[in-house]
Amino acid sequence: MTDYNICAGLAAVEVLHQGKPILIQREQNPAATISAEFALTARKCPPYCIQPMQLAPGIATLGELEVLDCLARIRTGEQSLMLIDSRTPDWYAKGTIPGAINIPYAQNSVGQPTDLAGVNATFTQLFGVQGAAGAYDFSTARTLTIFCNGPWCGQTPNYIRTLMSLGYPAAKLQWYRGGMQDWCSLGLTTV
Repeated sequence: MTDYNICAGLAAVEVLHQGKPILIQREQNPAATISAEFALTARKCPPYCIQPMQLAPGIATLGELEVLDCLARIRTGEQSLMLIDSRTPDWYAKGTIPGAINIPYAQNSVGQPTDLAGVNATFTQLFGVQGAAGAYDFSTARTLTIFCNGPWCGQTPNYIRTLMSLGYPAAKLQWYRGGMQDWCSLGLTTV
């Protein structure tokens, strides 16, 4: 039994991360502190500008409990959902939310050195989109919950704007604005 629950009546959430069960819970050590990567409060803007709460019309902004609900639904077999860590692979390797898949924002962002074939592969193989460039059918597309480093990080906002410019429906895009900074500041499990 944990002393520090996630919220009233919820001690932990079990997810799969790379095929292995992981228990997400709050840190149980009352002396624990946030990691140095997320302890900085002074960040030069640009590029580290505070992002708005509402990214774009129709894009849901999520908190931690909604992300945990998404992960619980994925764990019970709901294949229409996906949690994406949009940070670069080196940041993903430092620690991520259990159950998140790393699809870096630069891989599919406007202005990045990404060929159309790569975008098409991500859309069809990972996101459940039918068709090809210019003729995408999003009726079977997954709902993507995307996050990056935190409210000062522009990676996910840029990623979401790019997806929308390619026709991805806003109703199938969700943004965890707090990202890793808020997740870590709440003492939630990382892998």
